Parts: sequence; C-alpha cells; structure tokens
Amino acid sequence: MAIPHEGERELLTGNKSAAYGALLSEVRCAPFFPITPQTGIMEAFAEWKSAGVYQGEFHTLESEHSVLSSAIGSQLTGQRTFTGSSSQGLMLMFEMLPIASGLRLPMVVANVSRGLSAPITLWCDHNDVLMTRDTGFVTFICESNQEILDSVIIAYRVAEDERVLLPAMVNMDGFTHSFTREPVDIPSVKEVRSFLPELRQEVTLDTEHPKTLGIPVMSEYTLFRQQVHRAQRNALTVVDRAHREFAKLTGRKYSSVESFRMENAECAIVGIGANASIMKAAVEEMRKEGRAVGMVRLRLIRPFPYDEVAEALRGTKCVAVVDQNLSPGSGGILYTEVSRALRKYRGVVCDYIAGLGGKPVSVSDVRDIAENAMRSKTDTVKWVM
Repeated sequence: MAIPHEGERELLTGNKSAAYGALLSEVRCAPFFPITPQTGIMEAFAEWKSAGVYQGEFHTLESEHSVLSSAIGSQLTGQRTFTGSSSQGLMLMFEMLPIASGLRLPMVVANVSRGLSAPITLWCDHNDVLMTRDTGFVTFICESNQEILDSVIIAYRVAEDERVLLPAMVNMDGFTHSFTREPVDIPSVKEVRSFLPELRQEVTLDTEHPKTLGIPVMSEYTLFRQQVHRAQRNALTVVDRAHREFAKLTGRKYSSVESFRMENAECAIVGIGANASIMKAAVEEMRKEGRAVGMVRLRLIRPFPYDEVAEALRGTKCVAVVDQNLSPGSGGILYTEVSRALRKYRGVVCDYIAGLGGKPVSVSDVRDIAENAMRSKTDTVKWVM
C-alpha cells in the first residue's frame, strides 16, 4: 500500500515526522512502549500497521527495557529496526544502550526529550538525551520537525556505513516538537532508496553459521571500546558526506555545526534544540540594533565536532553557552564540551543554565544572556531563573 502523502508537504507533529522518517527508511521492525510525550510515534506505526501501510513487525512490549532488548534482537538478524522513548523510559532502556553500540548494531532510536523525575514534569529539557552521550550512540539534536524526519533517514545512512556501524539517536524537544505541527516535506520512497543503500550488516545472527556475540572479555575490553570510539570519530566524516548528498537530493542543507549571523560576531550564543529558533530571533533583534552578536547551533552531539565548533567561534570575544540541562555538582553539560573545543581560546566562556524542566526561554532571556556575557570578565556558571 502507498505511503500517505508521499512526496507532498503536510502539517506534521514532530512525533509523526520521526515516524515518517522510519517508514520511508523501510524499517522491518518497530517495537514500542508508550510514554508521554513519545507515544505519538507509536500511535503512527499502530495506525499504519492496521491500515496495511506498514508491512513490518510492530510490537508493544511490557517496558522500555524490553523494547530495546527486542530491537537489539531484531537488528541482530540484519533487519532495519526503529524505536523511540522519552525521559524515564529512555533511562529504563539505559542498560541496553551500550549493548547495542558494543554489538555494533546500526538501529535508530528517536528520543522525545522530557525533564527527568523527581519531581515529575512533562516539559522538555535535555538531561535525558545528554545522559546517553557516553553510550556509543551517534546523536543528532533537531531544531524543526522537517529536520526530525530528515535526520532519521540520515541517521540510518550514517549508522549503517561500514566505517561506523553504530546505533544512532535522533532527538526532538518534548511538546515543543512532538505535539506541534509544522509544514514538512515528505520525500518519496524512490528518493530515500536512492540515498539509503540496502543494509549490509557485519554482525548478525545466522543459524547456518552460529557464533557467540557479546562474549566475556578481560584485558581485551579496552580494544572493543577503542573500536567504538574510532567508529564515533569516523562518523564525523560520514555525517558530513551524508549531509552533502542529502542536500543534493532534497535541497535541504544540514551541518554538524550551524553558524547563524556569525559574520564579524564579537559575542556568540551556543545552543541546541527548539530553543535555537528563539536564540536566532534574539540575535536578529540585536543585529538590527548594531550589536555584533551571532549564534552557533550544535546539531551533532556525538561524536562531538570539536574542530568545527572551534572554527565557528573563531574571533569572538565572548561565548554564552545556553545549557537546557544540568549536571549537578558540575554545571551545564554542553559548557564543558564547548570549553574543551576552545581550550586554546583566550576569551570568556560563560555557562548559562536555562530551560530546565521546560521553563520557557524568551527572546528577552537570550538578550539578557548575551548582555551578561559581554560584561563578564571571568568564566562562570550562571542561572536563568
């Protein structure tokens, strides 16, 4: 059965956009467990399965731990696999995340970011996705619903490359993306097939050629982790190539690090996710006032594009990192990453904790951040309350 609205522009939620990306990638297995605000992805697959649009395996399981265990089993048979989760659900998957990467399984997981309990919140911050940054997943963080759909497709291209062979995560902001509709161009299956080669997976389960996977090791463990790290660093080049080829196919251009109004910028705001759009609006206002302010959005979090970040921020006098996350006892997570990228940097790098638990970040807040950063004399962690 034909895919609904294939090749058309439709108003889609972020959840539906992620589901479309997987459907167009012709995934063969989609296990899920419902959790707000990710459930819309699961509902889309349930609807398509009932209507005969989706011909693969669709399963609802008893927990997120079971979901990722099932996804690992599916991917081990060489079948393109997709799932999603959010917040505490992603935390329940956590045990299985490094297993997926350690087994070099190129599945894709969509995460719908939501603040972690306790206390309970339904709104977004990025602690859930950033807590997975050391699990071996290639990780994209999106700004728009169009980017979500496209990134799922791009993620399969990157994950399945023989130089990478790692799982990938595509992140959206809960509610801001997941339940908000935006105009989204839906590629055709023909276009996606021309971009996404047939899966050729190195590690698979085969009853005709049995093997033991995930074996116990001692002194060799470092070697396996080193291989995962090398694959992550390989992904930097693979991501760039995938971005270029996707742009040729669709006209939509993406990069690991996006620079916005950075020409002659003396102060740069650095951020991720949906709030990047708010930051851009603030930068436009300040530019109209003659203020030399720009913005850098990090789209790729793992592997972290240190060189690209350093190049994007070259020549600035101050950097304001807007962290919609918190590592208690340390500060913002992205701040430490950006600071490492700028280890030879001579200006001031300030860390601003903002948007925790989904607290709205306004244009005025971002203006205040930029003003504060330009006045700051030393590096510090500051809170946007």
